[in-house]
Amino acid sequence: MNAAQLPPVAPEVTATLVEGLSPRLRKRLDAAVTKLAARPTHRDGDTTTIEVDDETELRLHAPGGVVAKAEDITCGCLLAPACVHRAAAACAAPAADLAPEPAEQATPEAPGPASGTAPAAVGPDAARALGLNVAPTSGPDAATGVATPHETASPDQRAAADALWSAGAAVLEAGVDGAGAVTQSALLRAAHTARLRHLPRAAGAALSVVTLLRAARSGNPSYRTAELVTALAELLGTAHRVGTASGAELAAVRGRVRRPYSPDGSLRLYGLFTEPVVTDSGHCGVRTWVAGADGRLFTVGDVAPGGAGRALGVADRAVRLGDSALTHRELGRAGLAVSGATVSPDGRLGAGKAVKAVTARGAAWTEPPLAALWGTPPAEQAARALRSTSRYADPDGTGSDLLFLDVELLGAIREPGGACLLAQCEGGVRVRLTVADDEPALAHRDNLALLAAAPGTRLRIIGRLIPATHPRLTLLACTHPTGEGTVDLGLDRLRRADLPDPSAPAHFAPPQPAGPGGPSPLYLLERRVEQTVPAGRAALGLLSDVTAETRRIRRGGLPTAAALLTALCASAAQRDRDLFGRLLPADTDGFAAYWLAAARYTAAVSESLCAAAWNGTEGDPVAVPPVPVHDVAG
Repeated sequence: MNAAQLPPVAPEVTATLVEGLSPRLRKRLDAAVTKLAARPTHRDGDTTTIEVDDETELRLHAPGGVVAKAEDITCGCLLAPACVHRAAAACAAPAADLAPEPAEQATPEAPGPASGTAPAAVGPDAARALGLNVAPTSGPDAATGVATPHETASPDQRAAADALWSAGAAVLEAGVDGAGAVTQSALLRAAHTARLRHLPRAAGAALSVVTLLRAARSGNPSYRTAELVTALAELLGTAHRVGTASGAELAAVRGRVRRPYSPDGSLRLYGLFTEPVVTDSGHCGVRTWVAGADGRLFTVGDVAPGGAGRALGVADRAVRLGDSALTHRELGRAGLAVSGATVSPDGRLGAGKAVKAVTARGAAWTEPPLAALWGTPPAEQAARALRSTSRYADPDGTGSDLLFLDVELLGAIREPGGACLLAQCEGGVRVRLTVADDEPALAHRDNLALLAAAPGTRLRIIGRLIPATHPRLTLLACTHPTGEGTVDLGLDRLRRADLPDPSAPAHFAPPQPAGPGGPSPLYLLERRVEQTVPAGRAALGLLSDVTAETRRIRRGGLPTAAALLTALCASAAQRDRDLFGRLLPADTDGFAAYWLAAARYTAAVSESLCAAAWNGTEGDPVAVPPVPVHDVAG
């Protein structure tokens, strides 16, 4: 059985089933989840059946696509309904996000972190089936996140935030290996409560943590520890700020249940490219980028549950926007004239009934208005992209992480994680170009390998910024090596005949020297932050001495990082005893606060180093203002 075969289960359903188990069955829950994952599964309409054994079946009924009530999970064993099988099935299934869809919805697209939501969104019908009101019930702030200038969080919201903090700190204490189904159910219960208290951003972060924990524990090859670090820091940081925020900051911390769409009149749009979208939550499709006459970027997407094959198929489907008959591939090279347009803060075009769109002439990347996108210096583009991709910044939905560069290919270079393509852009900055997705069904990796065999080729490219201590992009689209047309590198496949010298093998550029200042010692703190996530607090508590590491960090000009590392390790090792010499419970809140401060600090320094690299000062010391160790909110 694959978790993707099971319907999403509402967080409170999973929490209720786990909480109803006896202490003895809770100890067996993780083993039951593993055992159930090996059993055959089949789906018939809204009902999914799991064969627990030769004589027992477990059924999940999902009207509207979501298991909304505990009674919708039934088991045929003799111990039902108090058996462990029902809770194990709920823990094995994806966690559903109960955020209602916006009244005027863009073409279907997987929810993103900017809106404070998690994968597997539930539509209005399913939300009603769960007893939720699709319309906000406590004023406009519930849907839009708007807050009055002096408004503060309510006592219920603070209590919900405290529960989220405690659940997140418990995950950090136990680590991935110890954060089993019981720990995850506590997070799901806290997420459900936060959603009811109109804290969608924190609730979405909690669901993301649960999804990543399950991926890590199941050995999912797409899991990355850095992603769980970011999700945990987002959860803890958001929960911490709820009690102190007010006004606009409170609105940002609460997040938005809905993605608002506002009227934008008439738009003349020019296609740029189409990229396939394949998410870890099982959503796939495409997103087409277009630009307005004033240079603003917009997207038209079609992302829904499915496999990578759906991304390739949807690319040739008509764009659901007005009366246009263009497919996504065609729109990436053509144009649209739209009247009555509605646009979300992150640039998604709405597809309401009042929106009218007809096909119009497109523009080449070298013609106005698209040519102006390549006129901005790379350093300015990188700074803009960093503002929009900052890991812990308050999401405002504006900005883009795309960069538009004119480059000369230099060849492939070998890295610890594999090979990437080296190119040189304006100002002599050398940028590493990597694949946007390793999915074998997509063309990214094959196209990058072919381009590595064409050193000296000049291309106009579009890439997505990867925050790193050196200039780095995922390559999304480029002009054709022959100079005719453009290539969507995830969908279109280049051939050797398209290269200037079809017989040339892949060219490897010489090793790249480090910058004048050498590599930053920040990684010494970063690895301790990441080390905590898989193994828990005990992993740092076993360290005997970090004096040599802190001394090296101070020599690198980062005294705050050295202080954070010392405080983090000291907090991990601290265990007090009572008058009888017995160990007292560990201070999980204190350790979580130090860990959060270290995670936020390393992210801020990494972004500063990234900005410096794009300015041509890679490796130079970067001035970072000192951050108090106790200030976990900043």
